[in-house]
Amino acid sequence: MSKRKIRKRMISKNRLPIILFGIVLVFAVLSFRLFYLMLIKGDEYAAMSEAQWTSTLFIDGKRGRILDSNYNEFAVSGEVYRVDLDLTSIRSYIENHNKKSDNKLSIETLAEELGKILDMSPEKVMAKLESKLENGMYATSASLIRQIDKDKADRIKELGITGIIISEDTLRYYINDSLLSHVIGVTDSDGNGLTGLEYLYNDILQGTPGVRIAEVDNYNSQLPYTTAEYTDPIDGKDLVLTIDENIQYIAEKAAETALEKNKANAVTITVMNPNNGEILAVVNKPDYDLNNPRDGAESYEELQKIWRNRAVSDAFEPGSVFKVITAVAALEEGLVSDNTIFYCSGRNKINGTTINCWKPQGHGTQSFSDIIKNSCNSGFIQLGQLIGKETLYEYIKLLGFGEYTGIDLPGEGTGVIMDLENITEIDLATISFGQTNSTTTMQYMAAFNAIANGGTWITPHVLKEVIHTDENNILIVDDVYSKGIKKKVLSEESTGLLRSYLERVVTEGSGTGARIEGYHIAGKTGTAQKVIDGKYAEGKYVSTFVGMTPVDNPELTIMVTIDEPSAGPYYAGEVAAPVANEVLNNIFNYLTLKSGEDGDGFGDNLLKEVVIPEIRGMKKEEALENLKKEGLNSTFKGDGNIVSSISPVPGNSVKKGTEIVITLGTSADNKDVVVPNLSGYSKQAAKELIEKIGLKAEFSGEGMVIKQSITVNEYVESGTTIKLTLDYIVED
Repeated sequence: MSKRKIRKRMISKNRLPIILFGIVLVFAVLSFRLFYLMLIKGDEYAAMSEAQWTSTLFIDGKRGRILDSNYNEFAVSGEVYRVDLDLTSIRSYIENHNKKSDNKLSIETLAEELGKILDMSPEKVMAKLESKLENGMYATSASLIRQIDKDKADRIKELGITGIIISEDTLRYYINDSLLSHVIGVTDSDGNGLTGLEYLYNDILQGTPGVRIAEVDNYNSQLPYTTAEYTDPIDGKDLVLTIDENIQYIAEKAAETALEKNKANAVTITVMNPNNGEILAVVNKPDYDLNNPRDGAESYEELQKIWRNRAVSDAFEPGSVFKVITAVAALEEGLVSDNTIFYCSGRNKINGTTINCWKPQGHGTQSFSDIIKNSCNSGFIQLGQLIGKETLYEYIKLLGFGEYTGIDLPGEGTGVIMDLENITEIDLATISFGQTNSTTTMQYMAAFNAIANGGTWITPHVLKEVIHTDENNILIVDDVYSKGIKKKVLSEESTGLLRSYLERVVTEGSGTGARIEGYHIAGKTGTAQKVIDGKYAEGKYVSTFVGMTPVDNPELTIMVTIDEPSAGPYYAGEVAAPVANEVLNNIFNYLTLKSGEDGDGFGDNLLKEVVIPEIRGMKKEEALENLKKEGLNSTFKGDGNIVSSISPVPGNSVKKGTEIVITLGTSADNKDVVVPNLSGYSKQAAKELIEKIGLKAEFSGEGMVIKQSITVNEYVESGTTIKLTLDYIVED
């Protein structure tokens, strides 16, 4: 073998490993690339591939309604339509049409025709018809226009062009304009919730969109012999709220009047059922028109301010209404009774700092119930010292202050409470009568409701249930609100006793402006100096009244807050309590008419109480007429034409509609009378009531009745004289 051949063989041998290595390397690179494409990028490329050979169009369902507790509509979706373009089907339709017809159709002529119907420029329609993807290929679908009326939708349907899809659209319409605006909230142009319940429950309200999917070729034309897949949209479900439209209207009207009358910055009114946490009404004034939600806002910041639900988000120092919390803590700990004595000189000195009572001359010696009735700062400073900062802090936390309530509304604030380790003796004093710490309306109402219902803290909420109507028009309940918390935090004994003390505030104290004859209302006023930029602002106040009724078993709680009343008076007893009076009076009238209609029993305990008049010795017809004037029913027994006796006896307070048993005879028998509670009555009103039940009155002083010489519910003979002491009410 020649040297040349040997050299070639050696070169071939040396090349073989290199070639084998190259083959292995190429195989490895290809394997890695295949692994990368199939496993790492597989889903992405599969989606891209599917997007290229399919045309997908989403069609929204109809948005659910928002209803009040009696199924009255707050928010509905108007009967409007949208036009979407299945561009592949339109191109196929034009191509097939032009093959079969001499009347040629083009994208340009279609754009002109659609523009005329929809009042759009042909150029704008053309841009939609020739929509392209980012890669430069023609798009498979586009949205042409939304929220058109039925007439335009019908005219487009008459064109009969395959690929132009007409479907129901979302145009949110709010029946009552601004009513409940901060709670309901608004949607964007696509029908998605932006604020309020529209935002929080958006997934429930919007339903599930329908889908149309068709296979297309590389020119985005629908493939022959294939059928497009279509899934119907599922309409959204309806929200039924705890809000009663009539109670909401009552509160809105009162808040609007209070805002104007007091030249205030803002007014917030909340009405609740304390036994289940349901919010029956909540209003913030100023508010906004839900159908024109951006009116009056020149910037994003202004818009957010207009839309903000102050009852949920804004914190403020509560002032004297917080004394309710201090009082219940003392009762729970067994530290006080009505025999506990407090003394007020008008000022308290703590570590060299003087803290004044609102009454400069002081209240003097007082019982525990007196310091509540008089809203005495000095008394509550002493009470706070008796409780101690650790225990008072414990009850503040227990009743939910400084925490989210969990209310089903967005934007909730927590308020601010001072950390235990930072509370000084001065802080303890001010916290005890409602300064230093801050709260939101909903936080305070949740705590106040626990006192009203016998000690259970319940999450406040506005959703009652989720419903829909099936194809047979039968109402189906899909869900009932159950997310809230219920926890026992206070005893029935201490809360019941405190409610009786709070009734004195309304009958004898600063809350007499909320008093309504025939109803037992407990309440508390509070006038707090506002904190602005970290310091108390001169002449700027937040005036608040909180109340519950009836006292023995409350079914309603109310909170009225007036921010910066500027028309003169600013004490809560003068500006907030009368607003509560107006709201409660109108609610009582409404519930009296509604009583028994829905069978749920709510409101039946809120019927007005009347005092049984003296009718003994009257003829049957005259007695019947007197009872009828009071709204009382009657039943008779015995013979004769003269009222001999009645049961219950005159002076007793009973609900309207109560049946009085009348015994007839020839003359009147026993003429004993029950002494009614006259606290809070004016001189004229007390005189009329006393005479109506056959008693006499002797008055001293001016103002309202604050003291009576004969105990309430004591039996006396007809003609007995009662001495009544009158005085003007405190102003806290």
